[in-house]
Amino acid sequence: MARRPTFGQWLKYTWLDILTMVCMGALGLGIYEAHPAPTRSFPVTFSDGEVVYPEFAYPLRKEIIPIWLAAFLAAIVPIVAILVMQIRVRSFWDVNNGIIGLLYSLITAAVFQVFLKWLIGGLRPHFLDVCKPDVSLASNDAGVVGAGYNAAGFNQIYYTRQICTGNIDDIDDSLESFPSGHTTAAFAGFVYLYLYLNAKLKVFANYHPSMWKMIIIYIPILGATLIGGALTIDEFHNWYDVFAGAVIGTAMAFSAYRMCYAAIWDWRWNHIPLNRGQAFLYTYDGVELMDALWTRKAGWGAGAMASNDQHATNSRGMFSRKPVGSGPHRRSEDMV
Repeated sequence: MARRPTFGQWLKYTWLDILTMVCMGALGLGIYEAHPAPTRSFPVTFSDGEVVYPEFAYPLRKEIIPIWLAAFLAAIVPIVAILVMQIRVRSFWDVNNGIIGLLYSLITAAVFQVFLKWLIGGLRPHFLDVCKPDVSLASNDAGVVGAGYNAAGFNQIYYTRQICTGNIDDIDDSLESFPSGHTTAAFAGFVYLYLYLNAKLKVFANYHPSMWKMIIIYIPILGATLIGGALTIDEFHNWYDVFAGAVIGTAMAFSAYRMCYAAIWDWRWNHIPLNRGQAFLYTYDGVELMDALWTRKAGWGAGAMASNDQHATNSRGMFSRKPVGSGPHRRSEDMV
């Protein structure tokens, strides 16, 4: 971990991940292109012509943030931030683990949400505008998709997509509202970046950091929230679609980060990339990449440590953490 591998050495440890990502991407794309699985019933109007659920009758509007742009930002912004961190970190394995973990998060979250869209779905706020229903087309003949569910339910006000006259691709898309793909991608990428920045800047650690560090780590969270919130403005999603996407993306980000780094919240280790071939022992003796971080405050980072300090280097050149504070009555748990 202390040196850069050859391409062959790197590929030896990474080829299975690359193959898995390609397979997951192909699977996700195939599901994304498929027609919605369930036959969903929906009401149109009451006998007097009043729309039953006006929350599904909004006009189709242009997206404020297209899905391709949300995915692009969720990938590129964290990658750029990881590369900028190398001004001080200067570690191939930090770049490798950081970007590989980001891809874990984005790809797994994407496939997870397209499965839910395909199997569960739901009506978008502009569904009726896209469907353009004509109830005279309803049929319950055997062999027809949704047979038995047209002009059904209480007072026979429920129908299936058979009565839709709009564009078939728009109809498919408007039946797959849950969860929000935009929000899933945004939170999968930006929450991962939040965890990475917190670890490198040591915002939640064993000393009092500057306020600008807290602002920096929450900028990605603001970006993800804005992307999700925009979907309720342009009426492409319901609030619960956005909430579900945020939960899925956040869960994948936490999982992916922990797979690639030694901890999530434990400030002693959460900046250290994990080795594929050797277990991390969670001791300061012989730890590789202990200084793979940005901050140089409170004893963190090589720039804040002197080789003649009373906490001297061990035989492998690694430094122990300095204690924060001073005085003869420090508790052992305060030593880091």
